[in-house]
Amino acid sequence: MKILFVHQNFPGQFTHLAPALAADASNQVIALTMQQNAPESWNGVRVISYQVARGVTKDIHPWLADAEPKVIRGEAAMRIALKLRDEGFVPDAIIAHPGWGESLFLKDVWPTAKLGIYGEFYYHSQGADVGFDPEFPTSGIDQACRVQLKNINNLLHMQLADAAISPTHWQASTFPGSFRERISVIHDGINTDLIAPNHAVSLTIGDGLVLTRDDEVITFVNRNLEPYRGYHIFMRALPQILANRPNAHVLLVGGDDVSYGAKSASGQSWKDIFFNEVRPHLPETALRRIHFLGNIPYQYFIPLLQLSRVHVYLTYPFVLSWSLLEAMSAGCAIVASDTQPLREAIRHNETGRLVNFFDVDALANEVSQLLEQPDERQRLGENARRFACEFYDLQRVCLPAQLEWVQSLATVTENHKECDISSQALVNTVLIELK
Repeated sequence: MKILFVHQNFPGQFTHLAPALAADASNQVIALTMQQNAPESWNGVRVISYQVARGVTKDIHPWLADAEPKVIRGEAAMRIALKLRDEGFVPDAIIAHPGWGESLFLKDVWPTAKLGIYGEFYYHSQGADVGFDPEFPTSGIDQACRVQLKNINNLLHMQLADAAISPTHWQASTFPGSFRERISVIHDGINTDLIAPNHAVSLTIGDGLVLTRDDEVITFVNRNLEPYRGYHIFMRALPQILANRPNAHVLLVGGDDVSYGAKSASGQSWKDIFFNEVRPHLPETALRRIHFLGNIPYQYFIPLLQLSRVHVYLTYPFVLSWSLLEAMSAGCAIVASDTQPLREAIRHNETGRLVNFFDVDALANEVSQLLEQPDERQRLGENARRFACEFYDLQRVCLPAQLEWVQSLATVTENHKECDISSQALVNTVLIELK
């Protein structure tokens, strides 16, 4: 089979799938990426880098500011695809993350190729992330119009795609009903063999502070420390948590930028804004127990999770982070926000504890109580790991399902018959909120 992967930052979500397909000698696998320094070959995949030929239009209508870059990237990918076609490459299947527009015009180059897309999220002006947090109001007719046009890329891809893959049932449920039958719910997968409990773990941070499992460690992990992932709520809970637990250390992983939401109006990082907000309520002894680690290499990230006595994960109704499932795989006792994406993995008092996203006191109390209850932490952590292994394990669950999905994509019929190869056990187990 000839397979073309398309991802602006390849491999991205295809980190495991692309090499697994390339390992089969009967397959020819090529990937398109906008990474300028990408290697020409990666784990058996031929990698082709390309760049856009123009910038965005000055003073374009703000509602179209999201759409134009996607068209520009789509054109750039189409131009490089034409060169590949001239070389004689005709893919049986194109597997793309459509979020940046690169796959918009590829079926014009290869009309017979089957297109499978990564269905990450369909935007809504209400009922999901937009307008969820009253502290950062985004309501109004202008916002609704902007969000509607933000889905131009999604809508075009839904017409083009033969099938889609989505990592969670809730994320799949955000797409219109007419498209859902083409979505297979299969997670990207967690390496549960690598990310496992380790009671002998130790980690050195800062100026030589060595932490082990004998220390009381609370962890909070995001790509960037921002309101979308509840950073402001967590920070506001810290004065109470650290007063209740005078020996606890708090390890925060994440950058100073934004990944999903808007930057602050002042230009100051959200990290500094909310740290400065709570700082007057923290004595110096407590401040010394808060450790901002920035973005750390993965080799240190796993020990950090293995150290954690309580892991906190908060999010708006948006895409679910890998870090939550990795924390489950590491056997962490988890306190999470009671928002739709979490209910699929965290079942209250079974695989973790759920609290209202906005209830600072409830968050502080739940974390403090768990730190006092070693038996309860062990029970929740063992349940969380068991759940992660059963439903999100990379090698035994997710990757085999992904490979089957690719095979089915290559033979999908034009009437777009349903192609849901997700585990029925998972469907019966998780709590799904469909509109």
